[in-house]
Amino acid sequence: MEKTDIEEKINEIKNRIVREYKPEKIILFGSYAWGEPHKDSDFDFFIIKDTQTPSLKRIEEVDRIFSRREFPMDFLVYTPEQVENRLKIGDLFVKDILTNGKVLYEAGR
Repeated sequence: MEKTDIEEKINEIKNRIVREYKPEKIILFGSYAWGEPHKDSDFDFFIIKDTQTPSLKRIEEVDRIFSRREFPMDFLVYTPEQVENRLKIGDLFVKDILTNGKVLYEAGR
């Protein structure tokens, strides 16, 4: 798939998440964000949403938006409080996503 096709597909996915899930922030991470995708790469999205819904249920809600998938996708959905707590305990995975991931959407911007 060409780079412009990939960017267009990522933008379509982002727009659907924004429209149907209404998050505060969406960050692309993983091989597509780092510019190193290979034929088996999936799209990895880190979503921040202020909600009381339990963790697994949040992922299910986003998964349902994409019941038919052309490409493999993974979603992590954290609340702002979870992100803050993960950073406080030194979670390098979350820190790496926030530092090096590609911000696709931020509410109010």
